[in-house]
Amino acid sequence: FGLRMAGVDRAARRARVAELLELVGLAGFERRDVASLSGGERQRVALARSLAPRPRLLLLDEPLSALDRALRERLAGEVRAALVATGTTAVFVTHDHDEAFAVADRIAVMDAGRLLQAAEPARLWHRPASRRVAEFLGYEAFVPLADAPAALRDAVRERAGAVDAGGGEGADGGPVLALGPGSLVRAPDGPVEGRVVAAGFRRGVVETVVDVPGVGHLTVVEASQGPRAAEALPAPGETLRLAADGAAIAVVPA
Repeated sequence: FGLRMAGVDRAARRARVAELLELVGLAGFERRDVASLSGGERQRVALARSLAPRPRLLLLDEPLSALDRALRERLAGEVRAALVATGTTAVFVTHDHDEAFAVADRIAVMDAGRLLQAAEPARLWHRPASRRVAEFLGYEAFVPLADAPAALRDAVRERAGAVDAGGGEGADGGPVLALGPGSLVRAPDGPVEGRVVAAGFRRGVVETVVDVPGVGHLTVVEASQGPRAAEALPAPGETLRLAADGAAIAVVPA
């Protein structure tokens, strides 16, 4: 439709359609009935149709929201590949931050109509501008830097480019440590203790929720050790030794 509106002749339209269907993995689907397409195939067709007239700017508003999670994750990568291949600039609107990280070169976080932060994905994750942004990204616990356990302060201090972890204003001011899944890792001689609250599997990893004194509940993530790993899951109430990973701890304003 977009090509017809632009006055493109039939031969050029057919060539463009074939080019884009091949790009989105649907080569040979030109005459396929829409009713015979799967949800993922329909989304690929919609993307190809949007790209056909070579738009200078493309708005994609929750394009994957109606699909199941596994398909969303796969198509997010395909959407990015198609945008890069065609050199198309796009605004991709989503409430799923995993989608945003999979697709975008730059992410803008908005809340109630206000722009909270815009940055490249890696910088956004490691340097959230505020506690609100960090909460949206999935950070779980927030501790004033001056009141944090020494092991956490040391981990932040050792991280390249980290803020000065030598002091602060306590609970009412100064920088705050933001911790999430991966901020603490299992270590036999680790300086941090955590009491197991719950443990279970999630897509090939073991996630253990621990209660750390002075910090709160945090998720420790480990690779699954195979089908018999359930026999070794930490039991509720068990104490784990943990170490801090400074690269997985962010520092945000109070």
